[in-house]
Amino acid sequence: MPQAKYEKVLFDRAHGKRRWENELAEGVSLKDIDRAEVFRIVEAARAKGHLLDPVGSRLPGVLDRLDVRKDGRILQAAVVLFGKKFMPDYPQCELRMARFRGTDKTEFLDQRNVRAPAFKLLEEAELFCQRHFPLPGRIVPGKLQREDRPLIPPDAMREILVNALIHRDYSIAGGAVYLAIFDDRVEVWSTGTFPTGIRPEMLSREHKSVLRNPIIADVFHRAGLIEKWGRGTNRVITMCREAGLRPPEFEEIAGAAVVRFRVNVAGPQQVTGEVTGEVAGEVPGEVRRLLAVVKGEMKRQEIQAALGLKHEDHFRKAYLTPALKRGLVEMTIPDKPRSSKQKYRVSESGKRALDGARVQ
Repeated sequence: MPQAKYEKVLFDRAHGKRRWENELAEGVSLKDIDRAEVFRIVEAARAKGHLLDPVGSRLPGVLDRLDVRKDGRILQAAVVLFGKKFMPDYPQCELRMARFRGTDKTEFLDQRNVRAPAFKLLEEAELFCQRHFPLPGRIVPGKLQREDRPLIPPDAMREILVNALIHRDYSIAGGAVYLAIFDDRVEVWSTGTFPTGIRPEMLSREHKSVLRNPIIADVFHRAGLIEKWGRGTNRVITMCREAGLRPPEFEEIAGAAVVRFRVNVAGPQQVTGEVTGEVAGEVPGEVRRLLAVVKGEMKRQEIQAALGLKHEDHFRKAYLTPALKRGLVEMTIPDKPRSSKQKYRVSESGKRALDGARVQ
C-alpha cells in the first residue's frame, strides 16, 4: 500500500476523535473571534428552533455551546466559522471566484478572492452569482407580467456552495473553495476528495451522510442551512429537474470535489413556453436588488439599510452608482448630488426593468 494511502486509512480510522477541525487553534484567543458573527449565527439558530435553551451573552459560553471550544481553548473549527484573521496561519479559509469569457480560463471578465468566516464566504458567493447570472423569463398565459426564472434554482446553488464549505479538507493549507462561471456552465470546486465511503456516482442516488467536519456541519445545521440525512444532492437534482435543467455532474478531479451545472450563462436564455426575448439579465443582480427595495423616495442610508449592507463604499460601488449610470435610479436633487437632503427614486426605465422589460 502506498504511504499516502496508508496514512489516509489511519486518519479515517481515528476520524471520530482526531480531525483537523477539533484540533486546538494554536495562538488563537477570544480576541481573534468575531463576536458579532457568532451572535448573528446564534440568532439564526434560534429563529430555526435549533437553540431552544438560553445561551447567555458571554462569548466563551456560546462557543462552548457550539462545541468550538474545548477546555477553555479555541478549536480550529471556530476559526473557520468565526475567525477575524486568516493570514498567515489559516490561508485555506478562502473563496476564489471568477467569471470567464467563453468556455475556458483564457480570459477573466471578473474575479474576486475573499478570506472570511464560512457564512460570509457563502454570502459572497451568492452575491457573485447574482452579479453574473442572467435572469431568463417567459410570458405565461393568463398573466400580465413576465415570469422570471433564475438560471439555477437559488436553493440548489446554495446547497452546493454549503457542501463545498462544510465537506472540504481544511487540512490542506493551500486549498480553497472555487466558484467558476463560464458561458456554458457553472462549477464549484472544493479542495480535497469526497469523504471516505462516498463516490461521485453515489451522489445522484440515495446515499448515507458522511461528514468530514461534523462540528462545522453542526453549526450550519443549527443555522438552518443543511440537513443531516444525506439528502442534499438528491434535493438539488430534484430542484434542477423541476426547473427544466440537467442534473448537476459530480466528479473528483486532481484531488478536488467538483460539481458542475450545465447551463447557458451567456444568454439570452430560452426557457419553455413563450419567450419574450426581453431578458433582464443585462442588469446586474445588485442593481435588481436595489430596485426591488426602493419605495417612493428614499435616502441613501435608508436604501442601504433595506439591503442589509453595512459598508457605504461597497453599497455605492456595487449598487447605487451602477443604477444611476444605467438611468434606473434618479436623484431628487440632481444639480446637488452631495446634498444632505438628497434622495433617490426608481426611474421610468427602472420601473420597466422591474416589470421585466429589457433595459437598453
